[in-house]
Amino acid sequence: MNMNVPNSLTMLRILLIPVYVGLLNYEQFDYALATLFIAGLTDALDGIIARVADQRTRLGEVLDPLADKLMLTTGFITLSVMHLVPLWLTILVVSRDLMLMLGAAVAHFTHTQVDISPTVLGKGTTLVQLATLVAIIFFASRRLDLATLDPLLYLMGGVTLMSGLHYLSRGYCRITSSQV
Repeated sequence: MNMNVPNSLTMLRILLIPVYVGLLNYEQFDYALATLFIAGLTDALDGIIARVADQRTRLGEVLDPLADKLMLTTGFITLSVMHLVPLWLTILVVSRDLMLMLGAAVAHFTHTQVDISPTVLGKGTTLVQLATLVAIIFFASRRLDLATLDPLLYLMGGVTLMSGLHYLSRGYCRITSSQV
C-alpha cells in the first residue's frame, strides 16, 4: 500500500464526504461549501505533489477519480433527496458513473485492455457538475430561486449524457477492435 502524501490527501477528501453530506442534510450550506472548497484544495494539492515529487502510484490513479466521483455523486443524491435537484439529473449523474465503473470492472475481470484515462469531455463534465453543485448550494444558502439555475441543469445534463455516451463508445470500439 503506497500511502504517501498525495494518497493521504485523497483519503482525507474521501473522509470529508460524510461531513459534507451531514452539513447539507442540516442545511448548513455555507459550511458545506467550505468543506467542498477544502476537498477541492486537497484534490489540487495531491495532484501537484504527486507530479512534482514524482509520487504517482497506482493506488492514487484509482483513489483520486473515485474520491471526485464520490464527492459529486453523494452531493447530487443528497440535494435530490432534499428536493433541491431534480431526480432525473441525479439519476443521469449516478447512471453515468455506474456505467463507467461497471465498464472498468468488466474490462478488468475479462482481462480486456481498456483505456480508462479521462478525456477532455470527461474532465469538462466533472467541471460542469462541480460548478452546478456549487451554484445549487450557493443559491440554497442565500435562499435564491433555484429555478434560475435551470439552464445550467440542462447544460450539465446534456454534457453528462454526451460524456457517458462518449466513454461507452470508446470502450465498445476498444473491445471490438481487440477481438479482430
